[in-house]
Amino acid sequence: MKTLIVGTGYVGLVTGACFSEMGIPTTCIDINEKKIENLKKGILPIYEPGLEDIVIKNYKAGRLQFATSLKDSLKEADVVFSAVGTPPDEDGSADLQYVLEVAKTVGMYMDNYKLIVTKSTVPVGTAQLVKETIKNELQKRGLQIDFDVASNPEFLKEGDAVKDFMSPDRVVIGVESKRAEEILTKLYRPFLLNNFRVIFMDIASAEMTKYAANAMLATRISFMNDIANLCEKVGADVNMVRKGIGTDNRIGKKFLYAGCGYGGSCFPKDVKALIKIGEKYGTPMKVISAVEEVNEKQKQILYHKVKNYFHGNLQGKTIALWGLSFKPETDDMREAPALVLIRELLNAGCKIQAYDPVAMNEAKRIVGDKIQFCQDVYQAVNNADALLLVTEWKEFRMPTWEIVKKVMKNPLIFDGRNIYDKKDLEKQGFQYFGIGF
Repeated sequence: MKTLIVGTGYVGLVTGACFSEMGIPTTCIDINEKKIENLKKGILPIYEPGLEDIVIKNYKAGRLQFATSLKDSLKEADVVFSAVGTPPDEDGSADLQYVLEVAKTVGMYMDNYKLIVTKSTVPVGTAQLVKETIKNELQKRGLQIDFDVASNPEFLKEGDAVKDFMSPDRVVIGVESKRAEEILTKLYRPFLLNNFRVIFMDIASAEMTKYAANAMLATRISFMNDIANLCEKVGADVNMVRKGIGTDNRIGKKFLYAGCGYGGSCFPKDVKALIKIGEKYGTPMKVISAVEEVNEKQKQILYHKVKNYFHGNLQGKTIALWGLSFKPETDDMREAPALVLIRELLNAGCKIQAYDPVAMNEAKRIVGDKIQFCQDVYQAVNNADALLLVTEWKEFRMPTWEIVKKVMKNPLIFDGRNIYDKKDLEKQGFQYFGIGF
């Protein structure tokens, strides 16, 4: 069985690399010639732990190929995974132009049975649009060729994507035919030899499952941030509250951490898209709309804490930022809270000194020379009026606080992820402010 992955972004590249790691001949397609040439040289467009090693290994072994033409690669493929981008339109709905372009190309050039699987996050009903697009192209050619469509949404965590793909807690697949189910069972069985955790369902349910999952996780985050902000007002500690409710097995412990907001490629985009889907079908998504509103407000929480501390006068203050990516173990800056924070601090007249272990180049591409990018955590805090912890990278957990205090102008810390011990830092002479206590 040979697979074809269209799109070498985060989802497509991880999918293709992991299939090839299991011995499945796989070709990844992208119209960006520079990106394809770089991939052939082992230069990846994203940072993801473990991904570079398996890409280089399987490319050298011939199991993983890279190409720019879907037309030329289509003939030998049994399964075509569409993993192209679905960026938000101006109104927040998912833009399906690239998904439908893949479907159109498949319909124009297929000459035998294909299974076309949508891996991208798409609204309910997209598979039907894909099917109609392929049928229309076949009719133009005067041909009747069997094909199936399926939905196989991804549930990969950035920073842990390779592990998630190689050993998934579940695989959700929407199908319409037994043939498609049998092909995808064969394809995923190597990943799940000891416990076959593939959940087959109708396509519409599979498409909705992806949105519902991300919306639920985003809801938990915004809920805890709402609770955290109230905790500060009433004198409670959100960390204690989290422990108190997390031990309830109906609730669980995951995604209950208060902080300075979520970002990334999935949660913000999918929450907005789900709101638009609700509007389209006359079902307002009131809870999800509140989730988005809370998160946008939470991205400014650190700025407001700093502003309040300095009584509204931030002009000329030097602010150190530890962390720029939206979460650890990735260089992804999409919808990152750090970007909102940088904007607000610059508008207030601050000088910003920032450090991130991985995301510096991406941040430079977005922010340019408006801020100073530093070589390490200590350069970032040099002569700083305040330190803001934005991303909870492991190397930020135990810095040498004696050095930090010595080089800072003012030993002041705002912890946007609640990773430090308030009492311990206060004993060392710092002023400390977290989220929700």
